Amino acid sequence: MSEECVDKAFIIAESLIRSGALKLGNFILKSGIISPYYIDLTWLLSSPNDFERIAYLVAEEMSQIISERKIDKLATIELKGALILPRIASILKLPCVIVRKETKTYGLIGRIVGGEIKSGERILFFDDVITDGTSKLEGIKPIEEMGGIIDTIVVVVDREQGGKENLESMGYRVKAITSISEIVNRLLNMGAMGREDAERIMNYIKAGSR
Repeated sequence: MSEECVDKAFIIAESLIRSGALKLGNFILKSGIISPYYIDLTWLLSSPNDFERIAYLVAEEMSQIISERKIDKLATIELKGALILPRIASILKLPCVIVRKETKTYGLIGRIVGGEIKSGERILFFDDVITDGTSKLEGIKPIEEMGGIIDTIVVVVDREQGGKENLESMGYRVKAITSISEIVNRLLNMGAMGREDAERIMNYIKAGSR
């Protein structure tokens, strides 16, 4: 099957629901906003087949970028992205580094784990979802301080709360493989989500875009 025929949103939606990575309820986000859903890709660890599907899907997306642009390393910030990126890096045969959220003060100190960032290296930055873009900036800053160049930011799901647009307005290239709207539509069509839950999420998205 050609890449054009692959319904990436369907694959991600199915994997999220089968692994339990998509949660419904009331969740407080880092920004303090209450969300009717939460995506936790660490749940993919308990569903090996879905973990592999997502890893290969992301790797295919990155491979397209790598074929068009010079990329030296992959990077992400702990924790969720760090659990998935090593597998993606293995598929692509590229080195990857992890950015700690806080500087380690013992042993090998610093915020970069798994290698080093050399000045001028072009980095493809990965994370699970994007909300307002704040956590991406937290992960990007240490890389840029070491002279790395963030070529593209790749996320699995855009929560459609302005993060992609915020980062793009700052000059970053952002590629979201799918969006929460596409995921909700796929889950509705496959009967894996009730209309009431779907409407609650869609109304939440619309309210946040006003």
